[in-house]
Amino acid sequence: MTDLPLEHVHVAPDDSGEDDPAVFVLHGRGADEQDLLPIASELPDELHVVSLRAPEPLHGGYTWYDLDLSGGGLHESEPEPEGFRRSLDLVTESIDAAVDAYDLDPDRLGLLGFSQGAISSLALLVETPARYAWVVALHGYLADSHADRSSEGIAGKPVFVAAGSGDRVIPESRARAAAKRLESVGADVTYEAYPTGHGIGPAELADVVAFVESRLGS
Repeated sequence: MTDLPLEHVHVAPDDSGEDDPAVFVLHGRGADEQDLLPIASELPDELHVVSLRAPEPLHGGYTWYDLDLSGGGLHESEPEPEGFRRSLDLVTESIDAAVDAYDLDPDRLGLLGFSQGAISSLALLVETPARYAWVVALHGYLADSHADRSSEGIAGKPVFVAAGSGDRVIPESRARAAAKRLESVGADVTYEAYPTGHGIGPAELADVVAFVESRLGS
């Protein structure tokens, strides 16, 4: 396996060539790089899938950062700043390395994240919107540290934000607030809420696949 700053799984298309599109997959807290592969496997066949493992061990899995619970518990948690910054930098470095190692098209890179992975994906989008062709953020929110970042370059950027109406880990209201903030700075946001908890159901998956297909022109 090619060395990247973060451990990962790479799944190449059957007809892989040069300058292929790719999706970088970021799992949730306590999971690992295998967790979202069943979701990624439903995406268009032309995509390279690079599923990254978070850097810090946690309960048999891994986490992107510790939680700051000072705002009132899990429902109002925010990323602990130092760990969050470290992970965002490691993801960026891993994406840069993967583009070179796997001959990916740097203009056709997507992000797909769940929970902490969605929070990280939205932060990366806000930091460097030109880097990503599209973003899927499932059951996450826009961290306070990134909520008021400059909107330059984000206009028209396709973003799919999803939430569960019964989510007791990250309330739907936080995902909805992220979608509204991104809309306010000109992103092309698709927002959907599903009658689920903190997980991805069949209807949500179908909508994610349709969104990605539309971005790739499939």
